Amino acid sequence: MPDSASLQIHRLDSGNPSQVAQWEAFVEQCPDATFFHRAGWQTVIRDVFRHETHFLYAEQGGHVLGVLPLARVHSRVFGHSLTGLPFTVYGGVAAIDEAAAHALEAEAQRIAQAAGVDHLELRHVHRRHTDWPVQDLYVTFRKPILATEEENMLAIPRKQRAMVRKGIKNALTSATDPNVDRFFALYADNVHRHGTPARPGLRGIAPGAAQFRRVA
Repeated sequence: MPDSASLQIHRLDSGNPSQVAQWEAFVEQCPDATFFHRAGWQTVIRDVFRHETHFLYAEQGGHVLGVLPLARVHSRVFGHSLTGLPFTVYGGVAAIDEAAAHALEAEAQRIAQAAGVDHLELRHVHRRHTDWPVQDLYVTFRKPILATEEENMLAIPRKQRAMVRKGIKNALTSATDPNVDRFFALYADNVHRHGTPARPGLRGIAPGAAQFRRVA
């Protein structure tokens, strides 16, 4: 691996299949990366919401060491911000090298200052900076999938487990649809009842916890 002097920050070109493939391969194997770090979000945020995007990646010797998807939102309602990533749960720095993570954050702060935004918001899975303000309005529940069906069944609380067993007894089945039409109809009805319009192209995502960096 080359020395740290060769570390470079690039911007993803969604029209470049080689870059997209390299980005996607990194996201697949990076422990800090999530579904919301996928390259396709650049197209969603840019083409559906018409927001300016900055999908950054740190590269060294031809290897991607970190990614940071960002978008600039200038709204009368939500203010002027550079966020990683708006309209999603996560999207902060995902890196396998701390130098790469710091370089991505530094570039994000440079872009934020140049754009004159009010703040930089990074939605990390785990908090990275104790001295950055934190907004923690949402809760994420995670649970590992165990090795056997019975172990997973016993991990379900007793009353809910009884309902699952009742469904199995009554031959409840599942199916995989070839598209998202039924899911999106259900999602749109659900958010509508909560007073929120469904957003075309998003397919059911919501904002999450975030860390902020004030921009001077």
